[in-house]
Amino acid sequence: MAEGTEVNTESEKICCVDCHAHISAKEFSEDIDIVIEEARKVGVRAIVGVTEFKAEFAGMLDLHERYPDLIAPCLGVHPVQSLCPDRSATLEDLDGVEELIRENHEKLVAIGEVGLDFTPRFISKERIKMYREKYLADRARNVLLHAFDGKPSNALKGVQQGYYFSIPPSIARSPQKEKLVKNVPLSNLLLETDSPALAAVKQTRNEPKNIHISCEAISRIKGIPMQTVYEETTKNALKLFPKLQRFIRK
Repeated sequence: MAEGTEVNTESEKICCVDCHAHISAKEFSEDIDIVIEEARKVGVRAIVGVTEFKAEFAGMLDLHERYPDLIAPCLGVHPVQSLCPDRSATLEDLDGVEELIRENHEKLVAIGEVGLDFTPRFISKERIKMYREKYLADRARNVLLHAFDGKPSNALKGVQQGYYFSIPPSIARSPQKEKLVKNVPLSNLLLETDSPALAAVKQTRNEPKNIHISCEAISRIKGIPMQTVYEETTKNALKLFPKLQRFIRK
């Protein structure tokens, strides 16, 4: 090694997965190369990229082609369409989606972002209870509930079903997320950014490089080293998303 060469041994040890990021969002269209490079620098080995509507599918698959060793794509339709945030998804929004997913299934690590949105203005309390009892308990398997905004008692019901909960950087400003991390076992926790949303500072663009904020919060709340959080959440991610093995082994 040449004299004067500096080696950051701590950063070399970090291996983590951003388990939920809207990496194909328009907010990254101008500087995606920089965003990707900065994510790599902090030890992000895989970014699970999710979509919300069919119009995003092509962009997500293109990013996977450009960064095949980092972007782990998912395709899905969110129940509340972000292009038209005051309406729910319709059958027209699903037209051709299954065919596109089948055509690209070998590339995909999961289907998402999909499922149930429990935002109160979109669904009543009674319907939340019905879906939880009839759908989640009986049918859903291999589930990641990202940025879970409910009570820890409800989260623990998910833990009993083997669900995982990913924690975004917004935990830095969320007592609810702190309670969630305190109550949910580390074996059921993952790291996420939900980029470009849910940054530590409200109304700022979030990026995968900010994954350390989630890790720091879990470390502090659980009273364990950050390295342990990185290692265990990465193991959890590999259990939930087996196809991530090829990203971690690179």
